[in-house]
Amino acid sequence: MNKEFFNNRRQCLAMPLAAGLSALSWSATAQASWPTKPVRFIVPFVPGGTSDIVARTVANELSKQLGSPVLIENKGGGGGVPAMQEVARAPADGHTIILGHVGSMAVNPYIFQNTGYDVNRDFVPVTLLAKVPSLFVIHPDVPARNLKEFVAYVKARPGQLNYGSAGNASAGHLAMEYLKLTTGMFMTHIPYRGTGPALTDLLAGRTQAFSAGTPALLPFIKSGKLRAIATGTPQRLASLPDLPTVAEQGYKGFESVQWYGIMAPGATPPEIVKRIQEECYKALRSPTIAERFASEDASIGGGPSAEFGAFIGQQQRLWKDIVLRARIRSD
Repeated sequence: MNKEFFNNRRQCLAMPLAAGLSALSWSATAQASWPTKPVRFIVPFVPGGTSDIVARTVANELSKQLGSPVLIENKGGGGGVPAMQEVARAPADGHTIILGHVGSMAVNPYIFQNTGYDVNRDFVPVTLLAKVPSLFVIHPDVPARNLKEFVAYVKARPGQLNYGSAGNASAGHLAMEYLKLTTGMFMTHIPYRGTGPALTDLLAGRTQAFSAGTPALLPFIKSGKLRAIATGTPQRLASLPDLPTVAEQGYKGFESVQWYGIMAPGATPPEIVKRIQEECYKALRSPTIAERFASEDASIGGGPSAEFGAFIGQQQRLWKDIVLRARIRSD
């Protein structure tokens, strides 16, 4: 064997190593360089609801950490579909992300036929931000002190009571339909363009029932403007220790929580996905967010992309069954 053969062989052996080092270098550069401009954090609902509160709380902390703005853009309407369409078409560079939740990720795929995107193909899960208890509340004029009394009251007046929601396929809409299915109640759904308008009519007595997360409802419950009749969590809440769960009131196995996480366009590089996830993990454990979420009985996330993806898959299986049984349809 001649010297030229050995030289060529050394060059061939060195090529994979050089390629690997180059890839590692690019990965580190991609992580270090993000963000290079303000990050658009799209919320598929109007301001005022639990989704908006969770997103803004996290965005504020991320902005401090990164030294670069993370800007909330509320784009409500259409069950979140228009907002998802916009993000699916956005550059996959980590500078446009969206708040994913039970409606957009686990229900819309089964109630909308032609959205123009596939939630499992055109989006990548970044990280779960929080799980928030679902509360069921009624207007104080309704003569019921708990869920059992409310169910009896509604059943004696089928179709006469209305419940509002932040919109079709919103978390509150789904929680109420699940409760109706479980208890056999018949109420009319009134969809609004966000939690704020829905709460306005509930507080005025124009609707009688509502479901949302603790951040949006706790102030009204504690002031006596709304009456909480149940929580959808498996255990009672520290913030409302006297409030029974749905399961405790005769409906074993019932569980409904709201959850919120970050999604990015599907082609976003894994290195940037990981960087966003790591920054979220850090933000969620900051004293500001940890104390805020703990006061509202929200459990924090921040785990890796694969973990969030597995959770979304489990939620899709659960809600596909509920959508079919409750015959939930798009507007």
